[in-house]
Amino acid sequence: MRHLRLPFAITVGFLALLVAAPAWACGGLINTNGSVTLVRTTTLAAYHEGIEHYVTSFEFAGGEGEFGSIIPLPGVPTRVIRGGDWTLQRLVQETQPQPEAFALAATAAGAAEDRAQVILKTEIDALDIVVLEGGGTAVGDWAREHGFFLPPDAPEVLDFYAERSPIFMTVRFDASRAADQGLGAGDGTPVHVVIPTTNPWVPLRILGLGAVADAPVEADVYLLTDLEPTTLPAPLTPEVASRLPQGVRPGLVLERSEEASRSLLADLRSDKGMDWLPSSGMWLSFLRVDARAGDLDYDLAIDASGAGQPSPVAAGLSPEAAADPAGLRSFGPALWTAIAVLVLLGVVGTLERRRSGRPAV
Repeated sequence: MRHLRLPFAITVGFLALLVAAPAWACGGLINTNGSVTLVRTTTLAAYHEGIEHYVTSFEFAGGEGEFGSIIPLPGVPTRVIRGGDWTLQRLVQETQPQPEAFALAATAAGAAEDRAQVILKTEIDALDIVVLEGGGTAVGDWAREHGFFLPPDAPEVLDFYAERSPIFMTVRFDASRAADQGLGAGDGTPVHVVIPTTNPWVPLRILGLGAVADAPVEADVYLLTDLEPTTLPAPLTPEVASRLPQGVRPGLVLERSEEASRSLLADLRSDKGMDWLPSSGMWLSFLRVDARAGDLDYDLAIDASGAGQPSPVAAGLSPEAAADPAGLRSFGPALWTAIAVLVLLGVVGTLERRRSGRPAV
């Protein structure tokens, strides 16, 4: 089986971004005192002719000095370079109503080892990037030895990923260095990482690292694929999600699924490092993650081949959850309760119409 090559890109914005705007990030946030909070995430996972392009970026609130993130990777990167500036912003503009238009050009944007092995180190602007190979315990030990605070659930979450891939990327952002380089609030540092992999997936569970079970986890995931993809877990439709009782979070919602417009592809192709995109013939999917941290025990597996068989292993699902054809079991009991309520309401409504002699709508 030939390998997919995954150029993984992340954009880290300046610290203390407190304005209301689309928020960017992927990965579990860690720092020396745990005071930095990950607000929201936006990610692009694109697949074209056997190559996966993963683009994400960060927005944070609070904290001082240095902070960073641990990001699970499906394979060993071969390159880490600076990426483009407006790809994610353009996708948000395409799929979500914006209060006003913005100028794109002006937008910056070995599990068995006792110790983690450093396999790549690089520095890009205010970022110190280290790629590690090792088990969950080894990676956690390395992070603590290098001054990072890890929440109590870190060992379980890191083991969850290390069982599938022992490769992790740590990104440390130094606000003092950013200031010395003249980077201001809203500025970003795109990073492009190339990874050979045979099993594409988008890490989602890591987003809830350190959060209490009831904490909301929100993310926007964009997919660009040659064919309409199939994902696991299977997302809800917006119609079904809108009928859930107030306070119940749907997990995954497929907001848009359509052929990517030529204008979108043209804009994306004009960004740095995005000229691999064809000018037409790509499929755009926009998924919204809206879950409780305690229910987010899965990742997003993607089959972009048209075969309709995303990998349960890549999704991090148990055999029982993978056997659920709708992929809903992983969203937790709250969603099942909500669906049961909806079914019950439908049955009651039908019985009431029969009693009154009114036709069903």
